[in-house]
Amino acid sequence: MRIQLQPYRYMKQPILLLALWSTLLLQATTTDYTQYVNPFIGTQTDATGALSGSTFPGATMPQGMVQVSPDTEQMVTWDPCSGYDYNRDSIYAISHTHLSGTGCTDLFDVSLMPVAWNVTPEYLATGNFGQTFSHEQEAASPGYYMVVLQESGVKAELSATTRAGIHRYTFPQGKPQQVILDLDHSTFRGQAYYSGRRSYDIIQAQLRLVDDHTVEGYRVITGWAKLRKVYFRAEFSRPITGHLLMDGTRTVGDATVINGRTLRCALSFDAAGDSQLTVKVALSAVDIDGARRNLAAEALGWDFDQYVRQAHDEWQRQLSCIDIDGTDEQKQIFYTGLYHVLLQPNTMSDVDGRYMDTNYEVRQMPKGQSYHSTFSLWDTFRAAHPLYLLLKPDLAAQFVNDMVRHHDTYGYLPIWDLWGQENYCMIGNHAIPVIADAILADLPGIDVEKAYRAMVESSTRPHTNSPFDLWDELGYMPCNKQRSSVSITLEQAFDDWCVAAVAKRLGYTDDYYRFIQRATHFINLYDEKTGFFRARDDKGQWAEPFDPLSYEDNSFIEGNAWQYLWFVPQEPELFIELMGGKKAFLKKLDENFSLTTANRETNGNASAFIGQYAHGNEPSHHTVYFYNFAGRPWRTQELVNQVRTEFYNATPAGYAGNDDCGQMSAWYIFSALGFYPFNAGAAEYVTGTPLFQRATLHLAGDKEFTIIRIYHHPQGRQGYIRQGNPPQRQAATWFQTQASRHHGGWNAGICHE
Repeated sequence: MRIQLQPYRYMKQPILLLALWSTLLLQATTTDYTQYVNPFIGTQTDATGALSGSTFPGATMPQGMVQVSPDTEQMVTWDPCSGYDYNRDSIYAISHTHLSGTGCTDLFDVSLMPVAWNVTPEYLATGNFGQTFSHEQEAASPGYYMVVLQESGVKAELSATTRAGIHRYTFPQGKPQQVILDLDHSTFRGQAYYSGRRSYDIIQAQLRLVDDHTVEGYRVITGWAKLRKVYFRAEFSRPITGHLLMDGTRTVGDATVINGRTLRCALSFDAAGDSQLTVKVALSAVDIDGARRNLAAEALGWDFDQYVRQAHDEWQRQLSCIDIDGTDEQKQIFYTGLYHVLLQPNTMSDVDGRYMDTNYEVRQMPKGQSYHSTFSLWDTFRAAHPLYLLLKPDLAAQFVNDMVRHHDTYGYLPIWDLWGQENYCMIGNHAIPVIADAILADLPGIDVEKAYRAMVESSTRPHTNSPFDLWDELGYMPCNKQRSSVSITLEQAFDDWCVAAVAKRLGYTDDYYRFIQRATHFINLYDEKTGFFRARDDKGQWAEPFDPLSYEDNSFIEGNAWQYLWFVPQEPELFIELMGGKKAFLKKLDENFSLTTANRETNGNASAFIGQYAHGNEPSHHTVYFYNFAGRPWRTQELVNQVRTEFYNATPAGYAGNDDCGQMSAWYIFSALGFYPFNAGAAEYVTGTPLFQRATLHLAGDKEFTIIRIYHHPQGRQGYIRQGNPPQRQAATWFQTQASRHHGGWNAGICHE
């Protein structure tokens, strides 16, 4: 299948070459890619006050169900929502589930804490088991974490399989050896930013000592995910010699089972023998039997170092899909970003393929497949999912199939799916561009017709933040009927374009005309007088007052009118025309990157500013690439380089905002390679400027895609493509559909000297 190259703009004085080859065999590599991953990147808030990356440093596997990591708050609040804050100096728990990069908090299931003293009922009832630590006695790498807890002197080491956390505790000689297991530890339950919207309440829990080596239990808890069931089985390498079970302040004597809502236990081990204790904890979202099977399948042995090696080897395999020539710092940022992208979506099915669906019914996956959750789609449709599609097509197909399964039981595609449940965080229906991207790229392994019907039904069945009756009646979302009305109008128009594109591909002409018309609804909120998209009520009247710099206008979500002005990636030429042509468009775009607003209130998510461009949150991410459509590709490249340089680094404060399940990282990966999915539902890319002298992508089917930057400024300055008419060949900022990848070839524009 031959894919047509679409040369949108011409260049002269070229300064890079995009060279590409298809090969039959991958070359063996001896590079240890994991050495460049620093799990502490994104764990610290920087001096500007921007939100942290909200990442965690603990041990996990690619798309793991388990993320075993320390929590630096007794009850986790916000920023970071991952549970770990590099600026804090105490660890209160080591829990088994964490979110990476999110702006909301949840999980922190089944927490352990080793101590070297005898735990009393009074101490256990406090729920406060914090111990100080130092970063000098802390280390992390993919699949491994270590810290020394200073009060007890215990060295805690962590590793993981997909569904189990592996602990090794080394106790000081001659001190008591006890482990606290806490089922009450979770998100802060007092007054917080989420008060009134959701509560974090444990409905019921159980702890049961099965034998002198084993504890099992569960908890049912509400939160960001409406209701979660978490089952576990914990096995210890040495016999439990004593136990204390409590529900709040209530003890149960020598009983080996306790039920309640505030459950904790302290387990004792013989201090006269071995100083090391290994603990294996498997989880299941289905039942206790699922946790047992997961542990038996993934964690039979007691060799902790073997688990670390297995995790290292799997991460090495996953990260080896890209080779880059860059500095050590560039490699740290790049491979840590790739690591963060690959942490999720998370496995939710057990080893036997069972999973809990959206209706809390147990279902069975086809043999060899896993069900996934943690779909942060408002964030990840933009670059993270296109990156899965490019680098991990089998995984991308599985994600699409899992989204369709969500639709089968819930009635429409996921918006923000957590622990298998819809939480309706953010807006839009952005599983749609993910599926459109896959279908338009001819991704194998999905039922195209079924996926398309899910797209249509999710675009026509009214649901939370999607009142399609008003959409069809008015041609926009009215501000007196729907909060975030302008943002939803712009994002739904984009989603509708994606449905239309797939309808056209599949030959559904009536659907195509219906959705392509809806895709232009953004025009109905454009105010020529102010030059912005702004809110209207259901009578067609503009909402007053209007301030494009305000973050208090509830017609926008996590942004202002400046940042949302540019969300028309599906129709850039129409948008430029709407704004009065290229000259007027460029004037406005230049102002966007130059207008500063010192001493004004901003949304907490808005950070990493270049004028009104805010790289710290997703609505701006594609905007730097808009110059490509107005004849100034050099300006896109200039801004891409500025963002890469100023807003990413290899320190714990390496992200200038929440990483949002890998989206911030995915932006960097694409932009460092030199291209970006500007219209993230079209299976196309637009060029930027490569950061590396050479980068090779090892793709499915033993193919390679190599990018070579051939220009080097003698003073080491970054070079940029300039617009113009080349003398012989017409080569330009290019768009390339991914479908060619599945048919053995690549097409791309080439810049010539």
